[in-house]
Amino acid sequence: MARPKPISGFPEFLPAGRMVETRVLDIISSTAELHGLASVETRAVEPLEQLTRKGEIDKEIYVVRRLHAEASDVDQLALHFDLTVPFARYVLENSGHLHFPFRRYQVQKSWRGERPQEGRYREFTQADFDIVGSGTLALHHDAELPLVALEAFGRMHQDLGLPPVLMRLGNRKLAQGFYAGLGIDDPSAVLQRVDKLDKIGPDGVATLLREQLGMDDAQVSAALALARIRSNDLSFADEVAALGIENALLTEGIEEVSSVLEAVSSQFPGQIAADLRIARGLDYYTGTVYETEMVGFESIGSVSGGGRYDALASDGKNTYPGVGLTIGVTRILAPLIGRGHLSANRSVPSCVLVAVDTDDTRTTADDVARRLRARGIACEVAPKADKYGKQIRHAERRGIPFVWFGTSVKDIRTGEQQEADPDVWAPPADDLRPGITTTW
Repeated sequence: MARPKPISGFPEFLPAGRMVETRVLDIISSTAELHGLASVETRAVEPLEQLTRKGEIDKEIYVVRRLHAEASDVDQLALHFDLTVPFARYVLENSGHLHFPFRRYQVQKSWRGERPQEGRYREFTQADFDIVGSGTLALHHDAELPLVALEAFGRMHQDLGLPPVLMRLGNRKLAQGFYAGLGIDDPSAVLQRVDKLDKIGPDGVATLLREQLGMDDAQVSAALALARIRSNDLSFADEVAALGIENALLTEGIEEVSSVLEAVSSQFPGQIAADLRIARGLDYYTGTVYETEMVGFESIGSVSGGGRYDALASDGKNTYPGVGLTIGVTRILAPLIGRGHLSANRSVPSCVLVAVDTDDTRTTADDVARRLRARGIACEVAPKADKYGKQIRHAERRGIPFVWFGTSVKDIRTGEQQEADPDVWAPPADDLRPGITTTW
């Protein structure tokens, strides 16, 4: 059989890379739970009609069908492209069993059929945080989720050496109110074009606004002027006012950005900034929107985003407004691991390799391993009763720092060996789990 070729857009990590990923997922999950968010998991498929109901993403969807299905009974199912739409369906189905505001986090894979490139993949892991209310949801929750995300990113930076991040804050009400104040009939269409600023630049956006939406030069100039406003303090509001546009929705948006910015920056100064070009491409967002970049790795694009959605979940009688924020785990890790910036200092969880004298004494080695594992020390027994030198080299190749010989344990990095009891001995705390190594 020929060596299989990788499928583009479906990244797989070697064990050392996977260890980095599991540590990141541990940090995300534990941080979410510290903030009282409950873990949920939703199915991988949703009705195709539900997935295409909002936003311009229908060309990215993977459709699912049974190989031997009759044409008449093919279910119109598709793999979810994010975790927000499935979560909205989950809330509607389970609303009678949930206590609102309902606070959830969810870590799962999603799938998109887009062109693979660094930072964008066809299969990827996401971590979502959401808070959903019944009927209403207070604005302070818009500030709460950035606090969760920035705390998680801070722990990744401190504990694992990942780059620091900067979160950028925008608001759909602010932008839509501004465009309405310019006399534009379809503010959402402008938002969709402005959202392409990073991809095609100001001149490209200006061309789209003129040719596709029929905006005049004054309107285009004002729209681009708004998109250039960035500030890590409340001075952004004065810059908006200086553009001379008045609109009630604009005023409401300014107040919301000010409230969120002030609350988050008080705990994470310098890590969040108002950036009025931020719009988000999916049209279910209705207010606050976020995007986050890794400092020094902006070329990867946004590694976290989300916002307020006041009408995504509704059954016609009841509406469940919410705010959500996603961390793109694969988008962060695949480039950093692939470039060699992140790895683990061993390829296995094992801290100890228990040597085997002879095949007849393997049960003794198994007993030592059992006693170490009972105390939370990961270990494995040597696969063969080779000469000790070969068993040591086996440990070295796997990055295992200690080898257990009978009644003693040896640190094979330093050569130091000491008498030890498997019911008492413990490795240094830094060796108990694989360490994460960084190279920048």
